[in-house]
Amino acid sequence: MQELHGEKTGKAKKERTPMPEQPAGERRKNFNEVALGYTKEDALAEASRCLACKEPKCVEGCPVNVDIPGFIQLICEENFEGAIERIKATNALPAICGRVCPQESQCEAHCVLGKKGQPVAIGRLERFCADYEREKGVKSPQVMPPTGKRVAVVGSGPAGLTAAADLAKLGHKVTIFESLHKAGGVLSYGIPEFRLPKEIVRQEIEYIEKLGVEVRPNYIIGRIKTLDELCDDFDAVFLGTGAGLPSFMGIEGENLNGVYSANEFLTRVNLMKAYDPEYDTTVRRGKNVVVVGGGNVAMDAARSALRLGADEVSIVYRRGEDEMP
Repeated sequence: MQELHGEKTGKAKKERTPMPEQPAGERRKNFNEVALGYTKEDALAEASRCLACKEPKCVEGCPVNVDIPGFIQLICEENFEGAIERIKATNALPAICGRVCPQESQCEAHCVLGKKGQPVAIGRLERFCADYEREKGVKSPQVMPPTGKRVAVVGSGPAGLTAAADLAKLGHKVTIFESLHKAGGVLSYGIPEFRLPKEIVRQEIEYIEKLGVEVRPNYIIGRIKTLDELCDDFDAVFLGTGAGLPSFMGIEGENLNGVYSANEFLTRVNLMKAYDPEYDTTVRRGKNVVVVGGGNVAMDAARSALRLGADEVSIVYRRGEDEMP
């Protein structure tokens, strides 16, 4: 077999393969995805940087322990189908994780190359494999024989979807209860289209449904059915209800017209499509916008406000720029 990994071909010092993306002047005017994804050539070039460590620290940094060196080796061999199968062995949401998972503080933070340069772009390679599968057609997933056990999952965000997929693969009958009219949780209402297209979320949920998972939207646990009733009806219950209500600062003026929590603003923009003229969604479009906070949610709100027509968007954060999450 041809040796393709970085150290064996002298390519480890090669710079990280850049991600093709919309130019800044164009993307601020639309809600289309900014990052355009790796081409086959991009993916092969980036995969060749991997050192194939015998004790891969990157795997330790992955919350679901994806076999990272394994799937990257398969990319090097141009076995993209095998690569996505290797990823999906432990991760049911690769197209989502490849886009919005914080790899820089997880798997990529443990990459050996990152000690003296730039780590392997693990997330971008994961996205490439997932997008390749979507283009070629997603295979019907394999599940274990039915166990006869029934599991209820409350909430259809990333935690609920992952739990549902893993349980369904084991042969359990899983039902997801979602309070909103659309599944996905924060993936649907919180993360903007330009970072995570909702078509991607829909397709990932379709894959989980093919595992035999039933999704029941508009179903509020506590109102339609109590938690005790749910426990009586199912053999096990998983609660993945998310962060819930937003936090406020408790300062004067928070209730004034035009002041939104990030939850409400992003829900109006993302789930209710306030950016689309075909949808009659009310949202205040200020010319001068101030966003209080410095994390991903704040950045999503700021970038959304700019795309909605703001002339100026300011970020107000209590610490310094180097301390922003």
